[in-house]
Amino acid sequence: MRDHVGTAVSETRALPISPALAVGLVLVFGGAAWIGSTQGAQHGWLWLVGAGLGFVLHHATFGFAGAFRRLFAEARTAGLRAQLVLLGLGAALFLPTLAAAPSLGIEVRGFVFPFGLATVLGAFVFGIGMQVAAGCVSGTCYAAGAGSPGALLTLAFAVVGATGAALTVDLWGDWPGLPAVSLPASLGTAPALALTLAVLAAAWLLAAAIERRRHGAVQPIGGALGGIVRGPWPLLWGAVGLALLNLATLLLAGRPWGIIAALPLWGSLAVEALGWDDPAFWSWWQEPTRAEWLFNPLLADRTTVMLLALMAGAMLAASLAGRFARRGGLTPGRASGAVLGGLMIGWGGIVAGGCNISAYVSGIASGSLHGWVWIAAALPGNWLVVALGRRPSRA
Repeated sequence: MRDHVGTAVSETRALPISPALAVGLVLVFGGAAWIGSTQGAQHGWLWLVGAGLGFVLHHATFGFAGAFRRLFAEARTAGLRAQLVLLGLGAALFLPTLAAAPSLGIEVRGFVFPFGLATVLGAFVFGIGMQVAAGCVSGTCYAAGAGSPGALLTLAFAVVGATGAALTVDLWGDWPGLPAVSLPASLGTAPALALTLAVLAAAWLLAAAIERRRHGAVQPIGGALGGIVRGPWPLLWGAVGLALLNLATLLLAGRPWGIIAALPLWGSLAVEALGWDDPAFWSWWQEPTRAEWLFNPLLADRTTVMLLALMAGAMLAASLAGRFARRGGLTPGRASGAVLGGLMIGWGGIVAGGCNISAYVSGIASGSLHGWVWIAAALPGNWLVVALGRRPSRA
């Protein structure tokens, strides 16, 4: 992740005109209008929220793989501390909302999932994959939207990995595990929030102490805003923006921001279209909560809508910043990393019951113990690749 320093850039200069900017504007705003007219107003608003997520991710260069890489390789913790702000603000917004929703007649649910051996192994593999590919699923998607060929390749193979995990669910779906644990349900909303914030604050202090001991000072995550429209944004602004947009997702979609669930759907529909198999008979799609996804129009799926919109928002942000398709071409090493890393994040995210967004960010914000187990298993995977000296492979 880059450092956020520099002077403010005037927003009064004429916006750069480019084909990518024109396409980005059409995709974000025209896409929202079209989706809203064909799938309903809720989907139109979710398109705009998804585009906002991509816009914020790009302008703040808010990533997870890069933050963990800098933590383990350089003892730089700005990216990690920005994640802690995102988690803390997310919990402060989510937990009271989830508690008050029934009395207000609002139908919402958090991401509170079971966990066990599959969670640990899947998250560990995901952690390895995000370093091999130099990006998690959210980072891959916003980089793909910004025109990175390596990210597009990673995303394609993440779909393959996720589809493979869905196909083979009979092999790992019955591994030992524990039922879902909701901290608010177990402790109460206020104690659960206090405990979550205390753990995050302790992690912040530890991270700052590690960086200060190594470098003598701690890099700030705030700072001057380069420009709301053109960027760059400080990491702190990125964390706040993502937390608010995740709350908007919760209220609009009835559940938090997620990404990984769209990938096996895309892959299964491709398998069916190519005549390779009938995914309707896979055990994965026999699960009642998933079965309807396979038979509804693809754009009826809210996760798909938001993921496509995220890439459109990142394209718009990159075009406004003059950085669309600025990454280099694919070398054989980068391509191999994109393929292998993509397979691992796709497979690991499905087996673990979530990726860094649905399990880590949205899970912890929802008060799920599963989210804490996920990150505890994913971090060693990240560390292992960094310790072995594996270089980022995405263009």
